[in-house]
Amino acid sequence: MNYNRAVPFFGTAFLLHLMKYRRLTKEQLEELHPEFINFLATQTITATEWEEIKANKPEVAEEEIDIFSDLVWEGVLGKAEFLEHISPNTMNLFELREKEMGLISIIVGDEKIDITTPTGYKWLQNNLLDEEVKIFTATKAYGEDPNADKFKLIESGAVITKGDLFRYFDDLMEMGKEKNGF
Repeated sequence: MNYNRAVPFFGTAFLLHLMKYRRLTKEQLEELHPEFINFLATQTITATEWEEIKANKPEVAEEEIDIFSDLVWEGVLGKAEFLEHISPNTMNLFELREKEMGLISIIVGDEKIDITTPTGYKWLQNNLLDEEVKIFTATKAYGEDPNADKFKLIESGAVITKGDLFRYFDDLMEMGKEKNGF
């Protein structure tokens, strides 16, 4: 995976990293500081050289941060198994399988119920069969780049989880099928 291309710049050429994802936030970079130091070391950049690069060639420093960010995102997305996107009236739970995503989507039609609150979520658990609750399942094959598909969901508000909610609702639906003889 090579996102670099040579670009002329005032008579010289430098590498331009075309970001695949987005730059990590300042907080994320601070949290990953030891990993960033190791990343720089793999490129034989010492702490002194890094300070010099930041001071004298800020565009090169920015490039290094962008490359590191893409590497981190690639690793995180490759390991992610579940995503959740929960809003006041909708819960979208994703299982990130090898070739496709599984989705359980729960929609509460009553605008007064906010499932992002403990009270609203408790209502949902106790009223899954209520006519205001609609549950859908689906699968979708990934596009050319599964990690890019996962990243789009994260950028739209989904968060990586351990899958507890997905498994909970998946188990409930399985029990319902068995009970109804399906």
